Amino acid sequence: MKKPFFIFILMCTLALLSGQALQVPVRDTDRNFLLAGTSYYILPAIRGRGGGVTLATGRDQPCPNDVVQENNEVSKGLPLNFAPANTSKDGIIRQSTDLNVKFSGKATTCIDTAVWRVEDDLDIGLRIVSSHAILGQPGRETIRNWFKIEKYENAYKLVYCPTVCNDCRPYCADIGSTIAKNGRRILVLNNVPLKVMFKKA
Repeated sequence: MKKPFFIFILMCTLALLSGQALQVPVRDTDRNFLLAGTSYYILPAIRGRGGGVTLATGRDQPCPNDVVQENNEVSKGLPLNFAPANTSKDGIIRQSTDLNVKFSGKATTCIDTAVWRVEDDLDIGLRIVSSHAILGQPGRETIRNWFKIEKYENAYKLVYCPTVCNDCRPYCADIGSTIAKNGRRILVLNNVPLKVMFKKA
Protein backbone atom coordinates (compact mmCIF):
# COMPACT_ATOMS: atom_id res chain seq x y z
CA MET A 1 0.00 0.00 0.00
CA LYS A 2 2.85 2.35 0.83
CA LYS A 3 4.76 1.61 -2.37
CA PRO A 4 2.10 2.96 -4.84
CA PHE A 5 1.75 6.09 -2.68
CA PHE A 6 5.54 6.62 -2.72
CA ILE A 7 5.62 6.21 -6.52
CA PHE A 8 2.77 8.71 -6.87
CA ILE A 9 4.62 11.28 -4.71
CA LEU A 10 7.84 10.69 -6.65
CA MET A 11 6.11 11.18 -10.01
CA CYS A 12 4.43 14.38 -8.84
CA THR A 13 7.77 15.73 -7.61
CA LEU A 14 9.50 14.90 -10.89
CA ALA A 15 6.69 16.53 -12.89
CA LEU A 16 6.99 19.67 -10.78
CA LEU A 17 10.76 19.80 -11.16
CA SER A 18 10.61 19.24 -14.92
CA GLY A 19 8.05 22.05 -15.22
CA GLN A 20 10.39 24.38 -13.36
CA ALA A 21 13.33 23.28 -15.50
CA LEU A 22 11.45 24.26 -18.65
CA GLN A 23 11.03 27.79 -17.31
CA VAL A 24 14.47 28.95 -18.38
CA PRO A 25 15.37 32.57 -17.56
CA VAL A 26 16.01 35.02 -20.41
CA ARG A 27 19.42 36.68 -20.32
CA ASP A 28 20.57 40.10 -21.50
CA THR A 29 23.75 40.92 -23.41
CA ASP A 30 25.72 40.91 -20.12
CA ARG A 31 24.42 37.38 -19.38
CA ASN A 32 22.30 38.66 -16.49
CA PHE A 33 18.68 37.58 -16.05
CA LEU A 34 16.01 39.85 -17.54
CA LEU A 35 13.96 41.37 -14.72
CA ALA A 36 10.38 42.63 -14.72
CA GLY A 37 10.18 46.42 -14.49
CA THR A 38 13.79 46.91 -15.62
CA SER A 39 14.32 48.77 -18.91
CA TYR A 40 16.03 47.13 -21.89
CA TYR A 41 16.67 47.86 -25.55
CA ILE A 42 15.49 45.21 -28.00
CA LEU A 43 18.26 44.99 -30.58
CA PRO A 44 18.73 42.82 -33.67
CA ALA A 45 21.25 40.05 -33.03
CA ILE A 46 22.52 40.19 -36.63
CA ARG A 47 24.27 43.27 -38.04
CA GLY A 48 22.83 44.93 -41.12
CA ARG A 49 19.22 44.17 -40.15
CA GLY A 50 18.24 47.61 -38.84
CA GLY A 51 18.51 49.05 -35.35
CA GLY A 52 16.65 48.80 -32.08
CA VAL A 53 12.89 48.77 -31.57
CA THR A 54 11.08 52.11 -31.37
CA LEU A 55 7.79 53.86 -32.19
CA ALA A 56 6.88 55.53 -35.48
CA THR A 57 3.94 57.27 -37.09
CA GLY A 58 2.15 55.17 -39.68
CA ARG A 59 -1.13 54.53 -41.43
CA ASP A 60 -2.10 58.23 -41.56
CA GLN A 61 -2.00 58.56 -37.78
CA PRO A 62 -0.82 61.75 -36.06
CA CYS A 63 0.77 59.83 -33.18
CA PRO A 64 3.65 57.32 -33.31
CA ASN A 65 1.78 54.13 -32.47
CA ASP A 66 3.42 51.58 -34.79
CA VAL A 67 6.21 49.43 -33.35
CA VAL A 68 9.17 49.49 -35.74
CA GLN A 69 12.91 49.07 -35.94
CA GLU A 70 15.24 52.01 -36.34
CA ASN A 71 16.57 52.07 -39.90
CA ASN A 72 20.05 52.98 -38.66
CA GLU A 73 21.63 49.89 -37.13
CA VAL A 74 23.61 51.90 -34.55
CA SER A 75 20.40 53.42 -33.13
CA LYS A 76 19.25 51.58 -30.01
CA GLY A 77 15.62 52.70 -30.23
CA LEU A 78 13.51 53.26 -27.11
CA PRO A 79 13.88 51.34 -23.84
CA LEU A 80 11.17 48.83 -22.96
CA ASN A 81 10.20 46.71 -19.99
CA PHE A 82 8.36 43.43 -19.57
CA ALA A 83 5.41 42.61 -17.33
CA PRO A 84 4.60 38.88 -17.01
CA ALA A 85 0.99 37.74 -16.63
CA ASN A 86 2.12 35.77 -13.58
CA THR A 87 4.91 37.61 -11.81
CA SER A 88 7.38 35.41 -9.95
CA LYS A 89 8.76 36.42 -6.55
CA ASP A 90 12.24 36.85 -7.99
CA GLY A 91 10.99 39.06 -10.85
CA ILE A 92 12.92 37.04 -13.45
CA ILE A 93 11.53 36.96 -17.01
CA ARG A 94 11.42 33.37 -18.24
CA GLN A 95 11.19 31.93 -21.73
CA SER A 96 7.80 31.02 -23.21
CA THR A 97 5.76 32.85 -20.57
CA ASP A 98 3.01 35.37 -21.37
CA LEU A 99 4.04 38.98 -20.88
CA ASN A 100 3.18 42.54 -21.83
CA VAL A 101 5.85 44.55 -23.62
CA LYS A 102 5.79 48.27 -22.78
CA PHE A 103 7.90 51.23 -23.80
CA SER A 104 9.47 52.71 -20.66
CA GLY A 105 8.44 56.08 -19.32
CA LYS A 106 6.50 58.48 -21.51
CA ALA A 107 7.54 57.22 -24.93
CA THR A 108 5.40 59.81 -26.72
CA THR A 109 3.46 62.95 -25.80
CA CYS A 110 0.41 61.66 -27.69
CA ILE A 111 -0.56 58.71 -25.53
CA ASP A 112 -0.26 57.67 -21.90
CA THR A 113 0.33 54.02 -22.66
CA ALA A 114 2.74 52.31 -24.99
CA VAL A 115 1.91 48.63 -24.51
CA TRP A 116 2.29 46.30 -27.48
CA ARG A 117 -0.73 44.85 -29.24
CA VAL A 118 -1.36 42.85 -32.42
CA GLU A 119 -3.58 44.62 -34.96
CA ASP A 120 -4.82 43.81 -38.45
CA ASP A 121 -3.57 46.27 -41.05
CA LEU A 122 -6.01 45.93 -43.95
CA ASP A 123 -3.96 48.24 -46.18
CA ILE A 124 -0.98 45.90 -46.29
CA GLY A 125 -2.82 42.69 -45.42
CA LEU A 126 -0.61 41.89 -42.42
CA ARG A 127 -0.93 41.62 -38.68
CA ILE A 128 1.30 44.32 -37.23
CA VAL A 129 2.49 45.27 -33.76
CA SER A 130 1.13 48.56 -32.44
CA SER A 131 1.15 50.27 -29.04
CA HIS A 132 -2.58 50.60 -28.40
CA ALA A 133 -2.87 48.08 -25.55
CA ILE A 134 -3.50 48.26 -21.83
CA LEU A 135 -1.23 46.78 -19.19
CA GLY A 136 -2.23 43.55 -17.46
CA GLN A 137 -5.76 42.13 -17.12
CA PRO A 138 -5.03 38.76 -18.81
CA GLY A 139 -8.05 37.17 -20.48
CA ARG A 140 -10.19 37.10 -23.62
CA GLU A 141 -10.50 40.89 -23.88
CA THR A 142 -6.72 41.41 -23.86
CA ILE A 143 -5.72 38.35 -25.89
CA ARG A 144 -3.88 40.46 -28.49
CA ASN A 145 -1.69 42.14 -25.86
CA TRP A 146 0.45 39.15 -24.79
CA PHE A 147 3.79 38.06 -26.20
CA LYS A 148 6.53 35.58 -25.35
CA ILE A 149 10.31 35.46 -25.55
CA GLU A 150 11.73 32.20 -26.85
CA LYS A 151 15.25 30.94 -27.46
CA TYR A 152 16.22 31.16 -31.13
CA GLU A 153 19.59 29.73 -32.20
CA ASN A 154 22.21 31.67 -30.17
CA ALA A 155 19.84 34.55 -29.36
CA TYR A 156 16.07 35.06 -28.90
CA LYS A 157 12.89 35.78 -30.80
CA LEU A 158 9.57 37.37 -29.87
CA VAL A 159 6.45 35.31 -30.39
CA TYR A 160 2.72 35.97 -30.39
CA CYS A 161 0.97 32.85 -29.06
CA PRO A 162 -0.84 33.81 -25.85
CA THR A 163 -2.07 31.28 -23.31
CA VAL A 164 -3.78 33.75 -20.95
CA CYS A 165 -7.23 32.57 -22.11
CA ASN A 166 -8.02 28.85 -21.78
CA ASP A 167 -10.94 28.81 -24.22
CA CYS A 168 -9.37 31.13 -26.85
CA ARG A 169 -7.67 29.85 -30.00
CA PRO A 170 -5.30 32.66 -30.99
CA TYR A 171 -3.32 32.81 -34.20
CA CYS A 172 0.31 32.01 -33.38
CA ALA A 173 3.33 33.40 -35.21
CA ASP A 174 6.83 34.78 -34.78
CA ILE A 175 7.45 38.52 -34.69
CA GLY A 176 9.51 39.60 -37.68
CA SER A 177 10.01 42.85 -39.57
CA THR A 178 9.21 43.98 -43.07
CA ILE A 179 9.94 47.20 -44.93
CA ALA A 180 6.78 49.26 -45.52
CA LYS A 181 6.13 51.66 -48.40
CA ASN A 182 7.35 54.57 -46.28
CA GLY A 183 10.68 52.79 -45.77
CA ARG A 184 10.03 51.92 -42.13
CA ARG A 185 10.90 48.47 -40.78
CA ILE A 186 7.57 47.59 -39.17
CA LEU A 187 7.15 44.68 -36.79
CA VAL A 188 4.72 42.10 -38.15
CA LEU A 189 3.56 38.56 -37.46
CA ASN A 190 5.19 36.17 -39.91
CA ASN A 191 7.23 32.97 -40.12
CA VAL A 192 10.60 34.74 -40.38
CA PRO A 193 11.48 35.80 -36.82
CA LEU A 194 13.55 38.82 -36.00
CA LYS A 195 16.53 37.45 -34.09
CA VAL A 196 16.97 39.73 -31.08
CA MET A 197 18.99 40.37 -27.95
CA PHE A 198 18.25 42.50 -24.89
CA LYS A 199 20.61 45.22 -23.67
CA LYS A 200 20.02 46.85 -20.30
CA ALA A 201 19.17 50.53 -20.71
